[in-house]
Amino acid sequence: MVNSTRLGEARWSGKTTLMFISFFLGLLLESYVFSLASIAVNWVAIPHSLGQLLLAWAPIWLIIGIIISGPVSDTLGRKVTLYITLGFYAVGGLLLFFSTGYVTLLVALAFMLMAGGGEMNSIMVATHELMPRRHRGKAMMMEINAINLGGFILAVLAFSSAASSVVFQRDVVAIAVLIVVIILVATRTAMPESVLWLEKRGKHEAAVRQIKAYWGEDWEKALAPEPEAPRVQGSDRQTSIPFRVVVVTLIAAANTIGFGLVAYNLAFTYFPHLQPTILAVFEGVGFIGGFLGLYADRVSRRHFLFWSFVGTFVVTVVIGLTTNVWIHQIWLFWLLLVILAIVNSLCYLTEDTVKAEVWPTQVRGTWTAVTRFLSIGLYIPAIYLTGNLPIHSYFLFNAGVWLVGLLAAAAWLIWGRETGRGVSIEMASGGTD
Repeated sequence: MVNSTRLGEARWSGKTTLMFISFFLGLLLESYVFSLASIAVNWVAIPHSLGQLLLAWAPIWLIIGIIISGPVSDTLGRKVTLYITLGFYAVGGLLLFFSTGYVTLLVALAFMLMAGGGEMNSIMVATHELMPRRHRGKAMMMEINAINLGGFILAVLAFSSAASSVVFQRDVVAIAVLIVVIILVATRTAMPESVLWLEKRGKHEAAVRQIKAYWGEDWEKALAPEPEAPRVQGSDRQTSIPFRVVVVTLIAAANTIGFGLVAYNLAFTYFPHLQPTILAVFEGVGFIGGFLGLYADRVSRRHFLFWSFVGTFVVTVVIGLTTNVWIHQIWLFWLLLVILAIVNSLCYLTEDTVKAEVWPTQVRGTWTAVTRFLSIGLYIPAIYLTGNLPIHSYFLFNAGVWLVGLLAAAAWLIWGRETGRGVSIEMASGGTD
């Protein structure tokens, strides 16, 4: 039987870099596809109400992919699930390339969104179980930061092809999806199955084979002599699964709804001509701000989560209360949007990191999927609830959403486990592994 804790002390190698690139590109593609719905509304002539349906189409099929992939990854493995999602991406990309109407567009999006939901869920789980302990936090946050980059790239593509035909825009997007899928297939061949998952499933011989295939016959030389995971204040707190489910779901829901209402829905509802611009600014600035996640292994995850929610809530309140000012001075709107993008990016990276690291390995995929399914599912009614609000009420509604997340983050700060500061995944998951 392998000491999986020691595997967490492995040094960062060239193969680790390749795996990181694969995960980074996978989350970039997930964001690219999710953001696509907000751009695709301009590809077909549809009533405003159906435009909202297209915006809701993204989270609907994303959560279907999520709730399927979670149990599948716990049953079949992380790597197998990641190959299944690539198959769905390929089918969706081909359908998009050959789509000629509204129905085929929706079907293509559905396949790619199911793939994106499953892809992100499995990447989040695999990262925590495969990345070296000393780099686990920043690796996860930098991968999640690819979500900002994916939305930004899509917005730039929309800009660059805006003067072209809808067919050309659609083909550019579809070809980009297929190219990334080919790259992902190539980069994942050397990726190991999660040894921690194999051990918990009782597949000890398979675990040894994976170790030797990835680290070589002299794999023990790649590890530190003894586990060095630190015990930090709060890392030994005991929290029940129901408490984790409630807190993580509320945190994730607040972030998903709050982010979506600004990045995807704001322009559609109030500034249709600014959709690519708002998406590019919010995602682009968020990507730059996301590099603060490089400090993820040095700081408290609980404090990082709490204070990023505080900043996001305060800035959103300011935007809502100053609507009558910035609606006439658009430069102020862009300034406030930039500030919001930075603080929200830290919030987004942290909560996505937390919600995949606090579960026992045997059910990590399933519980990560459940909390993501619930949180993203709540975004769907929010799209319709805010569709006809005055713009100042729209932002104040969003601030209320962030307040719920802030209260949940405060509960985790007070009673939750410390999962940052370089603690091992076994410790982060509650000592249940």
